[in-house]
Amino acid sequence: MRYKDSVILAIETSCDDTCAAVLDEEGRSALSNIVHTQTEHERYGGVVPEVASRAHLERLDDVVEKALADADVTLDEVTRIAVTVSPGLIGALLVGVSAAKSLAYAHKLPLTPVNHLEGHVAAAYLADPTLEPPFVALIASGGHTALYSVAESGMNLLGETLDDAAGEALDKGARMLGLGFPGGPAISKAARGGDPSRYDFPVALKEKNNLNFSFSGLKTSLLYKLKALDAKGVKEELTHLAAGYEAAVVEALSRKLLRAAGLHETPAVVVAGGVAANASLRRALTQECERRNLKLVIPPPELCTDNAAMIGAAAATAPAVPYPDYLDLNARSV
Repeated sequence: MRYKDSVILAIETSCDDTCAAVLDEEGRSALSNIVHTQTEHERYGGVVPEVASRAHLERLDDVVEKALADADVTLDEVTRIAVTVSPGLIGALLVGVSAAKSLAYAHKLPLTPVNHLEGHVAAAYLADPTLEPPFVALIASGGHTALYSVAESGMNLLGETLDDAAGEALDKGARMLGLGFPGGPAISKAARGGDPSRYDFPVALKEKNNLNFSFSGLKTSLLYKLKALDAKGVKEELTHLAAGYEAAVVEALSRKLLRAAGLHETPAVVVAGGVAANASLRRALTQECERRNLKLVIPPPELCTDNAAMIGAAAATAPAVPYPDYLDLNARSV
């Protein structure tokens, strides 16, 4: 065996990415990290749960084999299995959980169930192995937008979106603007060279000490701005509309994260989830954290979107269910 320490095989299938990874037992180093992104959903402008489940069934075996091969280990050398059990699309989750239970049972291994959101936060440990709690974490993705205080004892919810997630708002905004899917990268590309101050987009819930988010008003604002323009006007103003819309999302996220850090007097902040890959958000937070002398940890883009390495990182410090007590383990959508 190339790695003398024990290793974790992690599986993630909560949405439309089929993922497997191998990590060292400390969960601070990924020996491999394989992600197969499903392209079947592009024609629908969003993820279709049944399509996602079937695609996971077709690809998971190959993805696991690739993860083991890239790490230069065999299943006989794996000492623990980790898998996402919630939250997510129930059908997609069931594919991963069933596969993980089967592998663990066949090889008489313990199995660690992992919460997907805790996995996103744990991606920060892969980006910076020196990071330790306490810190405040922002999770911003297509399905979730929430703030947590993270301590040795676990994660405590500080605030969350009251309606749409940030990634969902970007997806819907991109759809209204006639851009592609997923919306975050499409809007970022369209916004290049645009003037974010040309249009006044609202940033909801600015009240002092409020740590919740809301993006429904932002979408409505874009809808009315588009109705006030004809097709030619939308085309001419597209760059500025995209820049203003993106800037409003970035301001909402950065404002609340920094407010939470101040209220809880933490020395570090973490940003995780697919929206954490947004270049404008990274730039804004880097500048503000430098000014406030706050440590900022944002995983590289490939660890911001769904992946199995983050699930293995979370599993490293989580309790494992011994063989064969996990046979009744089930997935949960929330």
